[in-house]
Amino acid sequence: MLTTTVCAALSAAGLAVAFLTAFRRRFAAATRIAAFSLVPVGLAMSGLIGLAGKIGKAVGTWAADLVLKPSVWAGFAVLAVAFVLYVIGRFAGRRSRSKGGAEPRATAAGPGRAAASGTANAPALGSGGPASSTGQARKQGSGKPAKSASDGDTEDFSDIEAILKKHGI
Repeated sequence: MLTTTVCAALSAAGLAVAFLTAFRRRFAAATRIAAFSLVPVGLAMSGLIGLAGKIGKAVGTWAADLVLKPSVWAGFAVLAVAFVLYVIGRFAGRRSRSKGGAEPRATAAGPGRAAASGTANAPALGSGGPASSTGQARKQGSGKPAKSASDGDTEDFSDIEAILKKHGI
C-alpha cells in the first residue's frame, strides 16, 4: 500500500513538471516528461514493483548462500568439470577427424564443397583450354584477353584478372 502511494506521488509530481513545461510552450519535452512520470504508477498497478522486490530478495538469499554454504561451491565445481569435459570432447573430436580417424561428413559439406576442394590445384578462371578467349590471348603473347564478337564482357574481367595475377592466382 505504501509503495503504491509513493509511486502515485512520484507520478503526480512528474505530471506537474510536465504541465509547467508545456505551459512554457515546450510541448515535445513536456510529452517526454509526462511519459516518464507515468512509469512509476504503471509499474505499481501491474505488480512489477512487488516482483522486483521478490527477485531482489531471492538474489540476496542466493548470494548469502554462495558465501556461506559449501554445497553451492560444490555445485560450481561440478559445472566447471562439466565445461572442461565438454571442451576436451570437442578438442578430441576435431583432432581425430583431422588425423583421419573418422570419415569426413560428405553430406554436411555437400557435393559442391567436395568438388570445390578437389579443384584447388586447378588453374584460375579464364586460363582454361585453348577455346577460351584468355587462353588465345596468352598464346598470342599479349597481356590482355582477345576480344571476340560473342565475348563483349572480357574487358570487365580484365580488372579481376589483373587482381588475380597480382596475388599469384
